[in-house]
Amino acid sequence: MIQRRKVIIGAVGVAAATAAAGCSSPAKGRDGTTSWVGTAADTEQAIVVPVRLSVTPADGNTDVLPLKPIVVSATDGKLESVTVTAGKAKIDGAMQADGTWRSTENLAYGKKYTVTVEATDSAGAKTTQDSSFTTMKPENTATVTFQANAMLALDEGKTYGAGQPVIVRFSRAVNRNAAEKAIEIKTSPAVKGKFYWRDDQTVHWRPAKYWTAGTRVDVTVNMFGVKLGKTTYGAKNTSTHFRIGRQLIAISDNRTHVTKVYIDGKLVRSMKSSLGKGGGTTGANGEQISYWTAGGPHVVLGRKRKHTMSSASYGITDPKDPNYYVSENIEFCTRITYSGEYLHAAPWNGSLGRANLSHGCINLSTADAKWVYNNFLVGDIVDVRNSPRHLPIWNGLGDWTVSFDKYGR
Repeated sequence: MIQRRKVIIGAVGVAAATAAAGCSSPAKGRDGTTSWVGTAADTEQAIVVPVRLSVTPADGNTDVLPLKPIVVSATDGKLESVTVTAGKAKIDGAMQADGTWRSTENLAYGKKYTVTVEATDSAGAKTTQDSSFTTMKPENTATVTFQANAMLALDEGKTYGAGQPVIVRFSRAVNRNAAEKAIEIKTSPAVKGKFYWRDDQTVHWRPAKYWTAGTRVDVTVNMFGVKLGKTTYGAKNTSTHFRIGRQLIAISDNRTHVTKVYIDGKLVRSMKSSLGKGGGTTGANGEQISYWTAGGPHVVLGRKRKHTMSSASYGITDPKDPNYYVSENIEFCTRITYSGEYLHAAPWNGSLGRANLSHGCINLSTADAKWVYNNFLVGDIVDVRNSPRHLPIWNGLGDWTVSFDKYGR
């Protein structure tokens, strides 16, 4: 019996089969049935169906999101090569297990891309097809910076204290829900956290408790191609990471005039202190000024070897005002609020450990202030106890002054 090759069924296939039957002769079998006995000439010709190509995004599409991959597939044939260009730039891609081709890198905003596809049909005949599309061009794009606080950038890979929140700063106002979805925070060991928005450009994230010593924090903002506002899209993805050092917590008691420093739960230093003298006054612009050291957990913002402090920095500008002062070259200054509270050397203060006489800073001996300056990290905790004035969340990094259940979202 002649073995027939598989024929693609269709109108053309039926016609071919009929033609083949017309070139054969009938023969009677033992059971009386009739069969067709073919000759070599009746071997059917294989029907070749043209290869069909599919390219996504389709030819002529505009305002294409650059996040979406280019996908090319072939039906009734095989892809041989795919080339994607935008001017002189070439886009990388790879064949997939299912025989399709996919781009493996993001596209760019506002570019025209040309896709050239070569494929062969079942008979090996080659087909070439060109198509093109254009990606969207946002009216505005937003970039991101990572901050240790409003005065310092976060240095990638650096070690910070146990109170350091994650701070992401967008270059323009963004939709908060969209931005939060774009931010991915991974920690080792793993902890849960919450977002707190200081304004429409700056978001903080902290866990329920101070970081455990040695924690690694990885932050990624996957915002390229993401709509972050009415006319704003993310400019690019960006990431950083940092580590938490030993867990240092200083407790400064307004009542006992002592500041105690604990490292990983162990008391390592007790320092005689003098905190804010209390009371207050009115500034040049009518603002109310308090001379209490703000109560609650502060976070170290930075350090200065020498610093000039002046009452003008918070509104007392008249030299005739009894509260006016300018103190130059104060040594070993460790800052804990944006409004100007420091731990610093105060060798002129004869009441260390006995009375509160400062304008709000934590006065220390020169030796103790130097030790703090040399040993404290940005992000360490200075918790002021028994003060009638509360540290607001916006003055420095007051994130830890709010209980976790009421913190952010």
